[in-house]
Amino acid sequence: MSDQPKVQPSHIDDTWRLFRIMAEFVDGFDTMSRIPPAVSIFGSARTPPDDPYFQKAEQLARELVGYGFAVVTGGGPGIMAAANKGATEAGGVSVGLNIYLPKEQVTNPHQNVSLDFRYFFCRKVMFVKYAIAFVCFPGGLGTLDEFFESMTLIQTGKSERFPVVLIGSEYWSPLLGWMRDHLVERHEYIGASDLDLCEVTDDVSYAAGKIIDAYRERLRTAARDHRPEHAVTPEGTVHGRQPTRSGNPGPPFPDFV
Repeated sequence: MSDQPKVQPSHIDDTWRLFRIMAEFVDGFDTMSRIPPAVSIFGSARTPPDDPYFQKAEQLARELVGYGFAVVTGGGPGIMAAANKGATEAGGVSVGLNIYLPKEQVTNPHQNVSLDFRYFFCRKVMFVKYAIAFVCFPGGLGTLDEFFESMTLIQTGKSERFPVVLIGSEYWSPLLGWMRDHLVERHEYIGASDLDLCEVTDDVSYAAGKIIDAYRERLRTAARDHRPEHAVTPEGTVHGRQPTRSGNPGPPFPDFV
């Protein structure tokens, strides 16, 4: 008789997990669909209040709220708290998409719309689906993840192009230089034009202006094409064609609403 432990079926746990995932999407869609067009702002949770980037994030959020946008962050401290603080103090919609973490996320007190997520991937959909732009301040792995996620969506055509603004030339320029040297020139893994999908600046007023100009242009395009206004957000699943098999391209599927 084998001493190997029996592997217990996990389908029951998986079924309940599916319901939890669905609940997070339902709650997220229901809540986020009620907010104005939003800008998702990312950056380090470890940025202290006396850091210049903290103050820039506050300023940017205030300016975006002045244009009528909501501000969305991950709901934590650092840059997230700065952006939520700026939005709330300016009288705008300040959204925090909080996440369950093993060591417990410390939420910032500046959210007037708050959602809690168990699953990172559900949370990431909310960052993208209801945003008309991404702004990345200096940050760690989470910030880099969101930056590369946005670049991938645009590069692959899964999303229409939207502004991806990187605040802090001293932080971001070396990364973009490495991408140019290695991904473009040395290995040719991406095209040179792919680096044009984002823009680096130290001027938050310039960043806010670029975002509002891009949004107005997309509204004009949507009106010209008789598309609903909400279609100007980077859904992330807008375009697609069934994967090619045996050299035969599959049919395209229609745009999602």
